[in-house]
Amino acid sequence: MTRLILLTAMLFALPAAAAGDAGSAPDRQAAAPSGWVPNPLYWPTPVMDHEPPALPDFARGPAVLVFSKTNGFRDGEQIEAANAAIVSLLDARGRDSFASENAAVFNAAALAKFDVVVLNSISGNVFTDPQREAFRAWIEAGGGVVALHGSGGDTRYDWRWYVETVIGAQFIGHTNAPTQFQEAAVLVDAPDHPAMQGLPREWRRTDEWYAFDRVPSGHGTRVLARLDEDSYAPPPEQRMGEHPVIWTRCIGRGRVFYSALGHKAGTYAEPLHLRMIDNAIAWATDTPRDACT
Repeated sequence: MTRLILLTAMLFALPAAAAGDAGSAPDRQAAAPSGWVPNPLYWPTPVMDHEPPALPDFARGPAVLVFSKTNGFRDGEQIEAANAAIVSLLDARGRDSFASENAAVFNAAALAKFDVVVLNSISGNVFTDPQREAFRAWIEAGGGVVALHGSGGDTRYDWRWYVETVIGAQFIGHTNAPTQFQEAAVLVDAPDHPAMQGLPREWRRTDEWYAFDRVPSGHGTRVLARLDEDSYAPPPEQRMGEHPVIWTRCIGRGRVFYSALGHKAGTYAEPLHLRMIDNAIAWATDTPRDACT
């Protein structure tokens, strides 16, 4: 009996699988039971940054900051693959870049060296109040943001300006095991938009599909692509009717592009997905500050 009690205690002491907000953990993870303890592999202990990193000299003009800090769900394989792909795209364009997970880089002096920030699946609350203020001022003054996948997929953000204004909608869930990854049709509604150049009008691909509490509106929102909900099997509560997955917003003199695509590391080797990201960064860079569309 003593051995049975000890075995039972050991089993309940194991970390439970995390229920992802900004993405989902690998297929091997089961649904988390009530009262689960976050697995630190995917939900690391939150850390706030206060000492900014040293920035290199950018010889080719304003650079692109690739930022991937997580204080919530983390898929390290996806983040590393996306960072490498984005830096490669920028290098091919002759753009300087700086990849960091130190949120202290979000200060006025450092942000002035960048004209675009790529948010690569950030999760949890990663910014201090002064860092939030610096980032907001930088965007409103004309900065360009390209936010990818998990950067819009977290129910725990307490910075409501980011949710309501930068993203424009609240993530409510995604397809889960055993049908977490499904092929679906992405319908490109704005083929004339610079970020959508070279993409098919019906783009069939496999991913983990996000759902949101609303269709984003205001701030010059333009939905670039949406999901055909009849092409896959979303849970009933994740059916939106009109189901946007890629859109842009205009915030002050700044620009935001958001794409819910890109959960698996392998998606950052897909030619069409890379084309979209490359296009989006170019749009965020080149669009006149007072002509966001």
